[in-house]
Amino acid sequence: MKTLLDLSARFIDENLYEGPFSVNRVSMQLAPITEGIAMVEAFSHVVVFDTGDGLVAFDTSLEPMNQGILRGIRTWSDAPVHTVAYTHGHIDHIGGARAFVDEARSRGDRDPRFIGHRGVIARFDRYQSTNGYNRIINERQFSTLGKVLLGGSLDGRFGPKDWVRPDVTFDDRMSVRVGELTFHLFHDRGETDDHLWAWVPEKKALVVGDFVTWVFPNAGNPQKVQRYPGEWARALRTMASYPAELLLPAHGLPVGGADRIQRVLGDLATALESLVEQTLARMNEGMPLNQILMEVKVPEELMERPYLRPAYDEPEFVVRNIWRLYGGWYDGNPAHLKPPSDSSVAKELASLCGGAVALAERAVALRDSDPRLACELAQMAFLATPDDAAVHAARAEVFRARRDSELSLMAKGIFGTAASESEARKKALEAEG
Repeated sequence: MKTLLDLSARFIDENLYEGPFSVNRVSMQLAPITEGIAMVEAFSHVVVFDTGDGLVAFDTSLEPMNQGILRGIRTWSDAPVHTVAYTHGHIDHIGGARAFVDEARSRGDRDPRFIGHRGVIARFDRYQSTNGYNRIINERQFSTLGKVLLGGSLDGRFGPKDWVRPDVTFDDRMSVRVGELTFHLFHDRGETDDHLWAWVPEKKALVVGDFVTWVFPNAGNPQKVQRYPGEWARALRTMASYPAELLLPAHGLPVGGADRIQRVLGDLATALESLVEQTLARMNEGMPLNQILMEVKVPEELMERPYLRPAYDEPEFVVRNIWRLYGGWYDGNPAHLKPPSDSSVAKELASLCGGAVALAERAVALRDSDPRLACELAQMAFLATPDDAAVHAARAEVFRARRDSELSLMAKGIFGTAASESEARKKALEAEG
C-alpha cells in the first residue's frame, strides 16, 4: 500500500505534477507517517505525535472539520491530547480548537494546553475588529469554499464561534518536553508575523506549518496583510541546517529523506530570495512598481517543481508585497499619488472613444491578445456606465475568460467574482427592462 511518503517521493524524485489536488489533499483521513507520528489530511492538516504521555497536536484545522479530525485521531490513539501548538493564527489552523477542549472534558481528561507565538493573540483581536472585511475577502478569495472557510456561518461571522487563545505564548523560541519527546519551537515571520515551526530531535522531524505548502509560497496574497518573503527564505535556510529525515507541512504531503527535504527547502528559499533580490535591485535604481512587475521573474526551472507551482499565490503578487514592505504604498507613478476617482477617469475615457459600450467592445476584442488591457478597459466601461446590460455582458465575458486562463486560486477568485457580479447585474437589468 502506498503511503503519503511514497507519494511525495514519487513527485519529488520524478519532478511530476498531476494538479493541485494530487499534492494538497483534504481526505479527512488519518494517515500514519512513521512510528508515533500521524497526520489528518484536512484544511489545514493536523499533525499528531504520540509522546508516551499524551498526544501533541500541531494545529486544529477548520471548525466544520473538527469532529472528523477527532474521529480520525481516535482511530489511531486513545491517549489524551496533552498539548496543541498553533503554527499560526489563521482560522484554518485554529478553528477546530474548541472541539479539542470539549472532547477532553467529555472524556474526563485535563484540558489540552495551547501554545502559540505571542502574535496569535493580537491576530485574534485584529480579526474581531475586521470581521466584515475578512468575511468579504475570504468569500472572494475562495469562492464557494469561502463559506466553509468562514466556519459555515450564515450570520456573517468570520472564524470560529469560540476563539481559543493560547495558554502559553513565547517570543523567539521555547522548548517543551512531553513524555519521550522534545519540541523545540521557533518563531519566524513568513506567511504571517506569528508563525512557529518546530524541530523534534528524537524523531528527526521538522513541523513547518505553512512555511511549506506544496504551492508557490503564499507571500504575496493581494487581499491580506503584509507577508515577509525575505525572512521566510531565511527561516527555510535555518530549517535546512537541521539533520531532518521527516518534514511535516500543514498543507501538502509529508516529505521523507534528508536529500528530498534539502531540495524542497532549498528550492523554496531560492525562489523567494530571487524575487527579493531582483525587486530590491530595481527599487534601488528608482524603477517604478509597474515596470518591476513586468520584469521580475522566478527562474523557470524552479517554477516546474511540483511544490512550487503557482496554484494558490504567484510571484507577481509577491513582488508587490516586497515593494509594500520596503517602499510603502506609493508606486512611483506621480499621477497615482493623489489620483482622481476611478469613475471620473472611466467616464472621460468613454467619452473620448464614443461611449462605454464602445469601450466594452474594445475590451472583448482584446480579450485573448492582451488580457491585462482587456480587463482594464472592461472595468473602465463598467465604471463609466454601471447600469448598462451590454457593458456587463462584455465585462463578464472578459473577466470570465481571464479567470479561466489564470493558475493561482487568488487570481481566479478575484476575476471570477467580477465576472459573477456582472452576470448577475446583467440579468437584473434585463429583467427590469
